[in-house]
Amino acid sequence: MESEPVVFIVDDDASVRKGLERLVRSVGLRGKTFASAPEFLQSAASDGPSCLVLDVRMPGVSGLALQETLAASGHRIPIIFITGHGDITMSVRAMKAGAVDFLPKPFNDQDLLEAIQEAITRDQQAREKQTALQAIQ
Repeated sequence: MESEPVVFIVDDDASVRKGLERLVRSVGLRGKTFASAPEFLQSAASDGPSCLVLDVRMPGVSGLALQETLAASGHRIPIIFITGHGDITMSVRAMKAGAVDFLPKPFNDQDLLEAIQEAITRDQQAREKQTALQAIQ
C-alpha cells in the first residue's frame, strides 16, 4: 500500500517554512520542513510519492548544490525551486538539471500548488514505471 504524498520543504527562513507547510496542508497534503540541506539529507526518504520545495540560496549548502548531490546519489525526487534572489542563469541551470519549476518570491500560492501537483504526479509515474520494470526483471 502506497503512503500519502509528502511535500518536503527546505528553506532557511522559519516563517517561509511554516507558511508553506500550512499551504500544503490546506490542500490535504503532508508537509515536512527542514531548515537546511544537510538536515534534509539526514532525514528518512519517503516511501511514497513526494516532491521537494527548495530555496535556492541558503547558508552553507545551496539549493542548487543539494540538487546536484541528490542527482549524483541517484535520488530522483522532483524539485520545485523558490527564490527571492534568482536570475535567469540560475533558473536555466536548475531546469536543465531536471527541476519541475523555478518560482521567484513572492509567488502566487496557486502557481506553487500546481507545480507541487505536477511534481507529485511525475514522482508517482516514475515509481509506477520502476515497479513495472522490476516486475519484468
